Amino acid sequence: MHSNNHYNKNLKEFARELRTETISKAEKLLWKAVISRKQSGERFLRQRPIDNFIVDFFAPDLGLIIEIDGSSHANKGEYDFYRQQKLEGLGYVMIRFSEGEVLQAIGLVKEKIDYAIVCLKNG
Repeated sequence: MHSNNHYNKNLKEFARELRTETISKAEKLLWKAVISRKQSGERFLRQRPIDNFIVDFFAPDLGLIIEIDGSSHANKGEYDFYRQQKLEGLGYVMIRFSEGEVLQAIGLVKEKIDYAIVCLKNG
């Protein structure tokens, strides 16, 4: 991975605002139950500016991005696809979950994330 992971300092304030003021119930649950360092053993960052985007969760040592798609993504399929293609083109791996998946099947979400971590570590 790149030393700064395509960090975009111009989005820093907006990312901070997203971290503190607009975190969803699904993001809180995922953070506490699955991807905190205590749970996953990995360092994840929340609302991380990468290139021209802000991703929900990012594990810099693995190059893993986790996105939670809430209701605001309902009409953003094309943009989400474009965004994912751009980020994967920079060398990142992205996993997407719906808010419903996180809230209703956190165990399965955890399994998928744990599997991705193992695969990326053993690369």
